[in-house]
Parts: sequence; structure tokens; C-alpha cells
Amino acid sequence: MQTNNITKLFNIKYPIIQGGMVWCSGWRLASAVSNAGGLGLIGAGSMHPETLREHIQKCKSATVDIPFGVNIPLMYPQIDDIMQIVKEEQVPIVFTSAGNPKTWTSYLKDAGIKVVHVVSSSKFALKCQEAGVDAIVAEGFEAGGHNGREETTTLTLIPQVRDAVSLPLIAAGGIATGGAMAAAFALGADGVQVGTRFALTTESSANEEFKQCCLQLKEGDTMLTLKKLAPARLIKNDFYRQVHELENKGATEEEFRTLLGKGRAKRGMFEGDLSEGELEIGQIASHIKSILPAKQVVEEMMNEFRETTQRLSKYTF
Repeated sequence: MQTNNITKLFNIKYPIIQGGMVWCSGWRLASAVSNAGGLGLIGAGSMHPETLREHIQKCKSATVDIPFGVNIPLMYPQIDDIMQIVKEEQVPIVFTSAGNPKTWTSYLKDAGIKVVHVVSSSKFALKCQEAGVDAIVAEGFEAGGHNGREETTTLTLIPQVRDAVSLPLIAAGGIATGGAMAAAFALGADGVQVGTRFALTTESSANEEFKQCCLQLKEGDTMLTLKKLAPARLIKNDFYRQVHELENKGATEEEFRTLLGKGRAKRGMFEGDLSEGELEIGQIASHIKSILPAKQVVEEMMNEFRETTQRLSKYTF
């Protein structure tokens, strides 16, 4: 495959980025994706600072001069410590989300780090361009985990962000196949960020019971909820139904925080409590039927991408 804006920017073989997901993407998954030719990301959102340092160092050893990155939610409570660690460890690429890109972009770029920010609207994409980021992830609300309040689908979002900014553009939300990757490219994307498909791989650190639960999902088995706090796409389990009941009665933000408590996502995705845990996964999980090694996922996506683009090139209307 020829190079493009994303493969050149990150010095990778394929324009496939593994989403930096909490409780799923430690050094094993990140290094497996990077070694397969994509870009693996360590998800800092579920790690204490020194745990992140350990994962970065192990990822360095497992990749040996092959690029990888770290995903950092800017709402992280120990953000200063996290940013200091990625600087000290000379992490080459940082993806930021859930916050103002102006806050840390200059700090990271001054350290020689490439910066990418995740957005859910063209309005925020423009703010990223003004902040000086190197690329943008535009994520539709099909995605798992935390989502934009706009509830804009990937199919609608990508072309609007493409029209709004000139930066390299990575599409995310509902992308798990080479066909979906080709569709994203047709809409103007230069690369794709894939979360759910990599969450359900051999190297993912998610609990095996959580993975098997996701393989049984059907269309409509996830829903965007917790809108009074930070919208998140969750599997419909007992915890989700409690959240839904609070939403129906118009509960306060404090009532939602009390129900959520601490460690609810860890309890579900990492420890395997399928009833009372917070189970974050994307809509596309209903299309996934097997747990595969990350390398095989990358290879199958690229093969299907090539087949799809070749098939479409035959149309001569």
C-alpha cells in the first residue's frame, strides 16, 4: 500500500490506529498492533502514573524502534504527572481527548511529541487546528465508551470535519472491517481508529467474560447513556437499567454520581462483573463473532480494504 498523510506522519505501514481504551489497551495490545504495521496506543485513562510508565517501558521493549503512542483523557485527575511521564519516556505520539487541546498541545510538541486530538464535531475540529495539533480523530457516536453530546454518526461527521479542516483526518466509530475503512476513506478520512474490534482480541487486557459477552450482542444491545455526566455507550445490563431508571425520573447529577461510584468500569470490563459493572463497547460489537490476535485483525482489515477498493473501481456508471 502506498503511503498517505497518516502513514507518513506516524511512520507506520498501515493507516490503522488502535483506540486507547480503558481496561483494554495495555502494552501487550499496543505493541501487537504496532508490530503488525498499525499504530498501537496504551490507554492511560485507567492507569496510575507509575503503572503507565511501566506499560510504556514494556511497550518500548516489545516494539524496538517501531512507533507506538499513549491515549490521555485530559480530564485525568493526575494529568500533570501523566504528561511528565510521557515526556520523560520520550513517547513519540500522544492522542488526547475529553478536554481543551490548547492546554497541553504546545507542551507536548515542544518535547518533540506528535499530538492528535479526538473530536465529535467540526466545531471542535477547528479548535484543534487552531491549537496546532498534528492530526484529528473524528469519532461518531457509534463508538463505545465516552462519546460526544451531539450524537452525530460517523457517516455524517467525517465529511463535515473534512470540509472544515485541512489536517490529516482519522475516522472512528463503528469501524471494524476493511469495508468500513474503505467507506471512511471515501468520505475523506486518511486513516481509521479502531476500538471495539481490538478490545475483542487475544492481547486485549479486558476480562475474558466481558469479551465473550460482547460476542453475543445483537443490534440495539448497547445504548448511549449517562448523558447528565459524560455520555457513554454501554451494554444493557443491570447497571445500565439502573441508570435508565434514574434518567426517566429526571435524577440529579449527584444521584448519577452516587450510583456510578468508583471503579464501576474496572468492575465490569476488567474484573468481569457482567451485571453491576459498567460495560463499555461500540455498536459494531454485534458484528464481531470471534476473538482473534491483533495481527490477524490488521491483516484481515487491510485485505478487505484492498478487495473493496478494487471492487468499487470496476463501476463505470
